[in-house]
Amino acid sequence: MKDKIVTRIVVEIMGAPKNHVEDTMKMVVEKFKAEQGLKVIKEKTAECKETENKLWATFSEIEFETDDIQKIAGICFDYMPSSVEILEPAGLDMDMTALADMFNEVLAKLHGYAMHAKKLEAENKLLNARMDKARQENLELMKKLQ
Repeated sequence: MKDKIVTRIVVEIMGAPKNHVEDTMKMVVEKFKAEQGLKVIKEKTAECKETENKLWATFSEIEFETDDIQKIAGICFDYMPSSVEILEPAGLDMDMTALADMFNEVLAKLHGYAMHAKKLEAENKLLNARMDKARQENLELMKKLQ
């Protein structure tokens, strides 16, 4: 693909305290601007506002160009934007090998996330089993002390 692809993404952050949310968004935008293989055209960050549930939220709209459709797929996984909009070109003439490579990258990342989730699930089960054992030991100890 030789044409530049112009894309707009929206990245949202919610949390507390307010200054942490603002600082995190600044770090995300700076990291994005340093990405290889793309050029940021425009970036605008909204004012951080308090939500109904006492958290703070902000978002950034980032418009960028790249000549690599795979880069856009990677951005989607790395930054998890709430919105992606391809602005230009209206139609893409794409090499099928590049499309297959993009899907393989998406699948590799999904498999990595799945492995991470399985690891966390196993760790959670282990910690719960240890807590159950400790509770049982505490109950037995309290019975002996009575």
